[in-house]
Amino acid sequence: MSGRLDTRAVHGGEERRGPFDGLTTPIAMSSTYTFESTEEIRAFVERKARGEPLGRYEYGRYGNPTQTATERKLADLDGGERALLFSSGMAAITTTLSTLLSAGDHLVVVGGVYRRTRGFAREHLPRWGIEVTFCAADEVDEAVRPSTKAVFFEVPTNPYLRVADVEAIVAAAKRHGACTMVDATFATPINLRPIEFGVDLVIHSATKYLGGHNDLLAGALIGPAELLKPIEDARGIFGGVAAPFDAYLVLRGIKTLPLRVRQQNESAARLAETLERHPAVERVHYPGLTSHPDHAAASRLMSGFGGVVSFELVGGNDAASACIDRLKIPYIGPTLGGVESIAQQQALFISPDPTERAASGIADGLIRYAVGIESIDDLVEDLEQALAGLPTERKSA
Repeated sequence: MSGRLDTRAVHGGEERRGPFDGLTTPIAMSSTYTFESTEEIRAFVERKARGEPLGRYEYGRYGNPTQTATERKLADLDGGERALLFSSGMAAITTTLSTLLSAGDHLVVVGGVYRRTRGFAREHLPRWGIEVTFCAADEVDEAVRPSTKAVFFEVPTNPYLRVADVEAIVAAAKRHGACTMVDATFATPINLRPIEFGVDLVIHSATKYLGGHNDLLAGALIGPAELLKPIEDARGIFGGVAAPFDAYLVLRGIKTLPLRVRQQNESAARLAETLERHPAVERVHYPGLTSHPDHAAASRLMSGFGGVVSFELVGGNDAASACIDRLKIPYIGPTLGGVESIAQQQALFISPDPTERAASGIADGLIRYAVGIESIDDLVEDLEQALAGLPTERKSA
């Protein structure tokens, strides 16, 4: 689809004239697709064996009309040749890594990736003879070796919103012939299109901003058709395909994605500025602030800095809990990217054991605030009342 991103978000990937002349792509609620004759089956199987366009469907685990329309829209938005829709973001990650990596291969995981991604790489991949190295964003060149098959990273990271130098990571990986994979869930295609910077594969948890309404689970993978073909085959085996209704919800959600993300960008920037001025706040993590260590990289790579702000309070753990409990507008929960604001003391979701929480690298006193589309004036007023009276000086040891 030609046109600017806002227009493609609405029209991309969908037929101009839909079934029954309907404007909206329908939900194809069928697990099975029938054939008129055995001859039709033979022709279908022969086309499939030759890798030709099939022009029809066989069984829900291998594809669905609603899913196909969503995949075309996703590919169009991220500037990729193809897209695959999965039942969750983790299904996209685990299926992709399991397909691309074999015994003897080496994976480099860069920076602070999502803890479940880290757990899969640390605990499961080595069981299958795959070596994994975790490194900082500026250590990729040293970490990559002849057996390195892939380099995986996130932009921005969760919850500290670090923004790696995407071009430098891509250059280091390509010097050694490794595939690059980025989880760009926090950025969305509105704020960052990694394929334009040379990344091979882009992953999104479509549960978050793409869906946008906290009512679905889905994941997406975007990249070259040739690289996605074996992953598509593996998806049919592992079974992590998105249901038709979830595919429809993603398709619908994307239509308003540019509007939502731009408002969330603006609101998060103002919230971050408010927090940075408040005496009860020790540190704010937001790439749109000049105080953020990756502000220069984010300004170069991203058209917007995202709808999540993380911050730490002077009073630490107790102050963070008090602030969360005082907030009246955001819900308390473990997700982000929807129209409703959601805040959480993230470490508390990891473990009841303080030692395990500390090992995760996420401070007990850190609050992650995912901005929704409510009035920013209301959000700021609510945040200020929640911070009122909290400690502004640390207790002496």
